[in-house]
Amino acid sequence: MSGKEFFLNRYEHLGWEYREVKLRQAIRINQTNAKGKNLVERLKSLGVCPEKIPFLDEGYWVQRSHVSVGATAEYLLGLYSIQEAAAQIPVSLFTSLKGKRVLDAAAAPGGKTVQLADLMVNSGVLFALDVDKRRLTALSNHLERCRVSNTVVYLLDARQVSQLNVKFDRILLDVPCSGNFASDKDWFKNRTMADVERNAKLQKEILSKAVDCLKDDGEIVYSTCSLEPEENELNMDWAISRLNLGIEEVNCHGQRGLTDIFGKKLDPSIQLCRRIWPGETQGFFVCKLRKRGSSA
Repeated sequence: MSGKEFFLNRYEHLGWEYREVKLRQAIRINQTNAKGKNLVERLKSLGVCPEKIPFLDEGYWVQRSHVSVGATAEYLLGLYSIQEAAAQIPVSLFTSLKGKRVLDAAAAPGGKTVQLADLMVNSGVLFALDVDKRRLTALSNHLERCRVSNTVVYLLDARQVSQLNVKFDRILLDVPCSGNFASDKDWFKNRTMADVERNAKLQKEILSKAVDCLKDDGEIVYSTCSLEPEENELNMDWAISRLNLGIEEVNCHGQRGLTDIFGKKLDPSIQLCRRIWPGETQGFFVCKLRKRGSSA
């Protein structure tokens, strides 16, 4: 089960009609470093034309630029990060981060890790995990460039997070996933349902281990850049029934989560998730989870 026609038929049954997508470059201002620096005006003076992204607090489209936005002094000083617009959403959903003990369970290459540290204002402790040693180099470089000082980096599979013997206030699960065609021109050639099913299984394993190290009043934000319901709504339905988790309302860009997947009726609360079909941004799925019986 693979090929462009197969996947497009699935998306049509889920209520979305395929269209070609050309992603726009986006940046995110690191407020901890950029405060008082008049960054937008500085970028304009360099020939960069930033346009505020309406659904993000610190995100800007790069309308056009006469210089590489990854080679300016402002970038090298960590005043901003190059980060796809939809990818900026998950971290923004936590209710508070200052002074917290936070886990980024699949951190490399580090865009969301830096965003977490920025919202934490370098307070508390941020634990950043990844299984790929080479990707950890990119993560460490990103943290150094952005002058992040509250983060500990581990070469560790998120499924072994219990080895840290830590209970977390906040957990970001931007889990390994199948991706989507908007950010990979060869996606339809390279992906099969076997890939999707394998990733969905891995995501469940990571989620179940994360719950074990979440404080009773803690929050989990779960996200993927996959369009496949097996990795998104169906996993959340499983989490509700098997892990004693509840889904919380979030106020962010996107459509409500699907509760009817190819004829299977899911828990109604899954509509509180957000599904972002490719268009202005790449495809994305995000939701916030909390242990049942706990309160904000």
